[in-house]
Amino acid sequence: MPVIETARGKIWAALHSRYDHAPPAIFIHGAGGTHQSFPASLRQLRSIRPILMDLPGHGGSAGAGRQSIADYTLDVVALMDALAIDSAIVLGHSMGGAIAQQLALDHPMRVRALALVATGARLPVNPALISDIVRDTDGAINSLSRWMWTRNAPADVVAETARIMRGTPPDVIQGDLIACAKFDVGNRLRSISSPTLILAADKDKMTPSALSEELKAGITGSELAVVAKAGHMLQLEQPDFTADVIDQWLARVLK
Repeated sequence: MPVIETARGKIWAALHSRYDHAPPAIFIHGAGGTHQSFPASLRQLRSIRPILMDLPGHGGSAGAGRQSIADYTLDVVALMDALAIDSAIVLGHSMGGAIAQQLALDHPMRVRALALVATGARLPVNPALISDIVRDTDGAINSLSRWMWTRNAPADVVAETARIMRGTPPDVIQGDLIACAKFDVGNRLRSISSPTLILAADKDKMTPSALSEELKAGITGSELAVVAKAGHMLQLEQPDFTADVIDQWLARVLK
């Protein structure tokens, strides 16, 4: 598993080089997660060259996490610099979607296209959760697991996601939640010029449809697709459908 030396420290990243001819696509996970938030159906899309990273403090990336979306965005830029990637398709889930938006706003030339999954221009967080994730980690993760999935989500996938989150230091998850709570780029959305796909789930309790509609209204020319029978982890609950939607969108924007 490769660890990449960057100007901001070592970052774990899986480089899928079997499609060297395809444009690079950076996948950015959400709060407390890792690159495993993205299923095989997305990693195997032939129209892109996937790069799956673990943000600092998560998964295979050592060091401390961050407490702002802007700081995490600099980590993505540092990884792109280390890999000599001028621009990439950027796919972000939840907090990763916030990072993707920040990247498109602050470094527009580095973003060829955006796929924003279960996210928003603001990501409100219950203040109690921010304290509970350190005070009562198991209880907080159990609550998150209930909110992230529908009742019909595969039990093994739900359990594995909770296991991964329990492997993330509680203070790192707390920093992620603080970063989300502070994030708000609603008044800057019209400055995003990259082709943008917004993916929302019809049963998402954490980033409800109003946040996706706000993105759609704010980002000129953006497209919104709703994934049925899925919650916040829609890419894991409906992996094939999600991959098909993204693949069809890529076919249009990569012409």
